[in-house]
Formats: sequence, structure tokens, C-alpha cells
Amino acid sequence: MGRLIKHTRDLTVNRPEPITENIPVLEYSKNIDPKYAVEALMEGNYVLIADQFSSGISVLEALKKRLSKKTITDSFQSQRTYRETFRKATQLLLIEISDHQLHVRKAPEIGWIKILYPELTDFFLPFTDVQGLNSSWQWYKKGIRIPGLNQMLHPFYGTYFPTRFEHIELFVSYLKNYSGKKDRAFDVGIGSGILSKLFHQFDFKEVHASDINPNALIGILRESKHEEHQPISLYFGDLFAESGIQSDVIAFNPPWIPLPKEVSGIDLAIYYDQELFPRFFKEASKHLKPDGQVVILFSNLAGLMDPGFIHPVEQELEQNRFVLIEKTTKKVAPASGKTTRKINWRQKEFVECWILKLNERR
Repeated sequence: MGRLIKHTRDLTVNRPEPITENIPVLEYSKNIDPKYAVEALMEGNYVLIADQFSSGISVLEALKKRLSKKTITDSFQSQRTYRETFRKATQLLLIEISDHQLHVRKAPEIGWIKILYPELTDFFLPFTDVQGLNSSWQWYKKGIRIPGLNQMLHPFYGTYFPTRFEHIELFVSYLKNYSGKKDRAFDVGIGSGILSKLFHQFDFKEVHASDINPNALIGILRESKHEEHQPISLYFGDLFAESGIQSDVIAFNPPWIPLPKEVSGIDLAIYYDQELFPRFFKEASKHLKPDGQVVILFSNLAGLMDPGFIHPVEQELEQNRFVLIEKTTKKVAPASGKTTRKINWRQKEFVECWILKLNERR
């Protein structure tokens, strides 16, 4: 059930689960061989980093080395076992937080700790969760420059944000060429807010948006306190969140890859289940004004990975509920030389901007 959200207090933030009770721990410092800490973790014991932040990194490196020796093959099952064992062990490697600071030397300052845990003073968090908080805080503090957006993006913790921008460039081109009504726009799955901010930038009078991730809405609400334009009307829920809003333009930047067997958390912004697109198009047909447009940002990546892939937009167009106005594409920039993962795919990958309207003859 969706609902209109006006205050951050109306939402419960997603955050790493704190350990607040007294628990037995084995203290680790850099003068101890990290192998002993790894053995303790593998036996199911909590290990507390007691001296400095880098000691936690040393234990993780030793853990990876230990587990890699047990990964006999590159099979899916071996890799799955490795990841699960690593995850289980790292949840036992802890760091103490006191007065919203990491209770070790040479530790980074992480503003999220005070923001996400205002009611707590002393507690423990898994070291890998702290690493994630630190990485997210650096992005948030530094900000990200998005092509075509006239303000820096500061993504809230636990909110998906893009690391490449060709699809955003296609959307900016769409808005520059759009000549229809600008009374109301709807951003399905607002995420870090890029498309909604662009709607405002291109003078849409009302911008409505939804997300099933509370952190996305909390981040937008926090930002809106410091922005001059009219606030975005936010709805907490799936797709249109039962908002009843009809719009001139509906924008949808869905996940680009079909859902594998195991996925959770922020990865849900990367993978989609087989019911997502049928549900979206059914609801979009009810939330679009008769002369409105649906804009879908997608990619051919899934087709490159699987020759048998069925494109969800092409599949919908066969139903004659919508008709295609225009499809534009943009080649993806070459992969960084620092990575060797699936570079052959990047050479053929392009992003897509599908512009649809309701079929008047349906």
C-alpha cells in the first residue's frame, strides 16, 4: 500500500543492524597474527578490532586468502560457497562505536553514524558494514557531477546511483526536444533523484515520484530543505504506489538485467523479476494522460549476456497497448583499463531511450 510522504519521520531508514547487547568478543590488534583472528571467525566467535582501523583490513585480507585456498574450481557452486562463507565470517568481525565515532585509532570520520544511529551512543557494527558506510559517506560528501544536471548529486546512504551516464544523456536530449504539456511528471523509482531533478530543471510544474526504498525518499526529503524549486511529491511504495496521479510524462529507469536466483538489498536496483514490466505497463496505461508519453531508459546488456533474451519493451509493444513514438540509442563508453570483467560486452553495449504513447485504437 503506497502513501504520500512529507516527513522523514514517516519512514524507517534501512541501516546496518547494530549490536547493542553485551557479547563475548576476542580482541584483535596488529601485533597478533591475523591467522588467529581468521580461525576464531571461522569457529563462529566474535572478533573485535581493538587498536586501529587498518587491523580490520588485515584480517579481511587473511580471510580471503584462507577461503580462496578452499575454492577448488571456478564453478558457480564453489563461488557461491565462497561468498556465503565470507559473508558469514565477516559479520562476526566487529568494530566499536562510541559517541558516534569509531572507537579505534586512525579511523575515518563517517557522518552517517550520527545520522543513521541518533538514538545510540555505544554499540558494535560488522567491519565490512563500516567500510560500506565510509565509502557511501565519501560519495555523499564529495558529490557526483551528472551530465546535463545543473547541481551536484549527493546520494543518501543505501540509495542506488549511476556510475556511468549515457542513459542520463539520452534523457536530457529527450527533455530538450520534448514539446508536450509540462503540467505533471512522474518518476517511477526515484533512486537518487536524477530524473526528478531534471524534470524540475526543464520546467515541469509538478513532479511526483515513488520508491520502495525508504532511504531514497529520506535522501530526497533531506535535500529538499536546501533547494529552491517546488518540492517533489514522494510516494512510498511499488511502481506508482497507488497514487492515482495521471501525468503528461512518466519516466522509468528500471533495472537492466533479469533477476538471478539470489539477490537482495540495493542489488534490487540492478536486477528485475519477470513480472516487473507487465505490471509497470499495466499501471502506466492507467496513470498516463491520453496524450502523454512514457519514457523508458534501458540497455541491450541482457541481450548480450543471453542470446535468448526477450526484450520487455518489444514484448509489450506486441500487445498493442502502447505504440512507439521514437527509440534512440547511445553507445556505452569503453570499459576502464583497470577492469577485465566482460570488456567484450562493453564493446557492443548501448543504452536505449524508448518513447511510447497510448494506442488510440486499443
